[in-house]
Amino acid sequence: MVVHMRHTSGHTRNRRSHHALKVARFETCKDCNTKHLMHRACANCGKYRGRVVVDVLKKSAKKVAPVAKVEAKPKKKEAKAKADLKKEKKEKK
Repeated sequence: MVVHMRHTSGHTRNRRSHHALKVARFETCKDCNTKHLMHRACANCGKYRGRVVVDVLKKSAKKVAPVAKVEAKPKKKEAKAKADLKKEKKEKK
């Protein structure tokens, strides 16, 4: 059986020298003056290089709509439960 050769710590560190994370680079949007990642559309106004690429209002409306539905459902269940309790009390009398 062949004996495996060990790597020195210098060899290991040299190999791992490319594993470091790079700092994210930001630039300011020319329309709304907020910071966004380079070469990406602005999350605030949805523009990239002066053109509207993402409809931000449409996306925000999609996020709000499911939340409103979730909030409405428990209220209906609570109302039904209260009505059922009232019916049971009337039947017992």
